[in-house]
Amino acid sequence: MNRIITHFHEKPQENLAVYFTAGYPEINSTLSVISQLDQSGADLIEIGLPFSDPLADGPVIQHSGKIALDNGLTSAVLFEQLKSVRTLSGKPLLIMGYLNPFLQFGPEAFLQHMESCGLDGLILPDLPPEIFEKTFQKMFQRYNICPVFLVTPETSESRIRYIDSLSKGFIYAVSSSSTTGSTGGIGQVALSYLGKLKALSLNNPVLTGFGISTFNDLQQIWAQCQGGIVGSALINNIDKKKADFGIPAFIQKLTQQSNDTSTQ
Repeated sequence: MNRIITHFHEKPQENLAVYFTAGYPEINSTLSVISQLDQSGADLIEIGLPFSDPLADGPVIQHSGKIALDNGLTSAVLFEQLKSVRTLSGKPLLIMGYLNPFLQFGPEAFLQHMESCGLDGLILPDLPPEIFEKTFQKMFQRYNICPVFLVTPETSESRIRYIDSLSKGFIYAVSSSSTTGSTGGIGQVALSYLGKLKALSLNNPVLTGFGISTFNDLQQIWAQCQGGIVGSALINNIDKKKADFGIPAFIQKLTQQSNDTSTQ
């Protein structure tokens, strides 16, 4: 069984998924960051494949992506780096990227490489579910890769249920109509939206991202769904001068300190 699905059977609540940009801060940082996230208590790890024209990424992730691209990170380089990743982590590992690099590399070759590296899921925010169903669904099934789709506060109930029928592993709920890295926290509008998702009793777990940067944010998210996703806050706190990139201290602060302490 896919590690993502197995994980949610074993830990259905209070999950922390962490996103980082592969090839940042250095081209060869990828495996070290994954190892630190694994050891520090991240439940799922999202490996960001940088792209020159990201649609959903805010300035923090855009900046890290530009540095990674300047460092020479490509899909081929990333897969070469990830050949040994399963010696470092047994956690569910996903790639989060965009449709263009997926198509450029070749969809079947991309999924084959994911399988051979032991990866579990793929998030492509700009892949329309209808195109996935028609063109790629059987391919994802062949390589045991979970397709993860996004829903937003504007997504209708009928479309949410359609996305739920196609998704495997979890659904990525965007907390607000913004890009990643918003600093407003989790407001009442977002909580109301997540409450509506919860009431739908979807087949897949729901993880919420965008705007989570404090312990209080996580607690609010955990009360409404199965987990929270943190990305920009981690990248903001990566310390290039430390061997562990400052990741253990960041994760400890995010998950354990008092609710008025920001990780920013």
